[in-house]
Formats: sequence, structure tokens, C-alpha cells
Amino acid sequence: MIAKLLKRLAAPLILMPALAGGVAHAADRPVLVGYIQTSHIAERLPRIDLAAYTHINIAFANPDATGALVAADGKMTCMSSVQEGLAGSLEDIRAAVAAGHAAGAKVSISLGGGWIPTCSGNWATLLDEPMRDTVVRALVDLVERTGLDGVDVDIEGALLTQIDEAGDYTPFIAALSAELKARGKLLTCATASYEGGMIPVSSIPYFDLVNVMAYDAVGTWWGEPGDEHSPYSQAEADMALWRARGVAKDRLVLGVPFYGYGFGALKDGYDYREIAARFGDRMEGDVVGQRCATCDYITFNGVETLRRKARLAMEQGAGVMVWEISQDTDEGLLLRTLREGLGVAIAP
Repeated sequence: MIAKLLKRLAAPLILMPALAGGVAHAADRPVLVGYIQTSHIAERLPRIDLAAYTHINIAFANPDATGALVAADGKMTCMSSVQEGLAGSLEDIRAAVAAGHAAGAKVSISLGGGWIPTCSGNWATLLDEPMRDTVVRALVDLVERTGLDGVDVDIEGALLTQIDEAGDYTPFIAALSAELKARGKLLTCATASYEGGMIPVSSIPYFDLVNVMAYDAVGTWWGEPGDEHSPYSQAEADMALWRARGVAKDRLVLGVPFYGYGFGALKDGYDYREIAARFGDRMEGDVVGQRCATCDYITFNGVETLRRKARLAMEQGAGVMVWEISQDTDEGLLLRTLREGLGVAIAP
């Protein structure tokens, strides 16, 4: 069982202190947020240096149509990959929290995601006033029963726009913030930077960290083939945008990808680990192949771009967010690169 695996992972580190609840991050340590999908934890978590991360976000949870997150038997009602790995139950979440805390990281549950599974209730309905308090209570109950350090809200795109235009996004965030802060817990979010995909300015003061998804400029069915999916210029523009929208430097976090997109005759998506293993001798900067509208190529972030982005994140914000931490190489090449860029001392 995954819960037993995570307890074993936590055991050697049990003497290391967890960070105090309610504090977004230590002032003397750059923020390093890592998302991990439930489907990857059983296989890949043992290879991840959890102690390198300040925050771990488990992706993703969604309430069912009644607003419930946990069934009577202790199973989660709707996790994106509940059948494949972690967070199928309260026991599994508790084990993940224990592993994170033993490594000195804060652990939050992330809501929503770019793709909402069919088991989820309709978020637009759930966040309307008649149901909003039910969802907030369910989230607070999950946090208290599992020892989670907080909640990360990752409602995106057209769904975010729909909820915001109905006048329900910021009231939900405000209500959730009040309950979490009263318990010394965190509230964070992920946001895109395009019109229609941004969290509203009115919600910004409630978040301890704002994770900017500075990637996916082009993908399998959007954007212009031949472009990069996460260029350095996008990171610069997105950080400037969110500073201008009012996010404080110590709460602004730059998101970077540990994955790439393929075009032409290549498959749609690649973990960085697969790109390095299969195309290592063809990797040049941030591309495999030649970028053009009709070319076979893979666009990703190489080590030098990630190092530059980490430095930018420290100049303009509090640190870096990673999607998704299990996509790194077994040796943790990208994680090490980010820590170098953030100025974190690394043991030889």
C-alpha cells in the first residue's frame, strides 16, 4: 500500500523539524514548490529529494456533486488518478503529509486542475452561494483530519472565467482564507497569465503564494507550431505582469516545466527524463530537432534556461514552482539546476 511506502520514506527523516504552520515560507530560504500527480507517487516518490522542496502540492482533488471530498469509508470522492496511486484515502494523504513534514516541507492539497475529471461536481454550481459553505467546510475538514498545511486552488481557464464572472471566485477564496488562516494554514493558487485565465485581482490579497504557470504557450492543439512552449521571455513578461497586478515579491512564484511538447511525427508530450534518455545527443538548448511549423521537434526547458529562470525568480519574486517534480531525471538534474540558480547551497 502506498501509505506504508510513504511511512517508510518518512522514517529516516523523522527528527527533521517541519516548518511552522501558517508561515508561507522561511525568510532565509527561497521558495521551491513542487506539484506531484497522484498517479506518479507510488513509482517515483522514492526517487525525489523532498527535502529540497519547501512546499509539495498533491494534484488534484475535486469535490463530488454534493460538495463532499471524502466518502464515508475514508476514500476520496474524486481524485484525478485515484485508481493509480496516492490520495485514494485519508490514510494515504496522512502518509504523504508525514513524509513531507519529515523532510521539512509543507504539504497542501491542490484543487481542480487543467482537466476536471468526470467524477467531479460542477465547480460553478459548487461555488455559488448555496453550496459554497459546504465546500469550504469539506476542505477545512480534510485539512484538519490529515494534517495538511493548506489548500492550493488551481481552477483554470474557461471554468475560472465562468466562476469569476458569476461573482463567486473571490467570495469563495475569501471564505476559505478566513477558515484556513484561523487555523494557521496556507492558501495558495496557480494562475495563467492570459486574458480569461488569470485569477481576479480582488482575490490576490488572500493568497500566501501565487504560482504563475509560465509555460504552455504552445501545445498539442493550441498556439502556433514552431514556437517554444516556455521561453525565457514569457517568464520575464509573466513576472512583470503579476508584479504590476499587485502580487508582493515575497509571494510571487515563477512556474517552470519539467516536461516538453512534441510536434510533427513525434508524440504530443514528454517528461524531461524521457527527452534526456531518448534524445540526449540531439538536445540543443531548449529543443530537439528544428523548430518550424512543419518540423518534427520537441520544445522543453534545458538546464541553462532553467538556471536563468531561477535567477529571474529570485530577482522578481520569492522562488520557483515546478510542474511536475516526478518528471525530472533519476539523478535530479533539473532540481539541482534550479537550486543552483536560486543560490541554494548543494552538498557535493
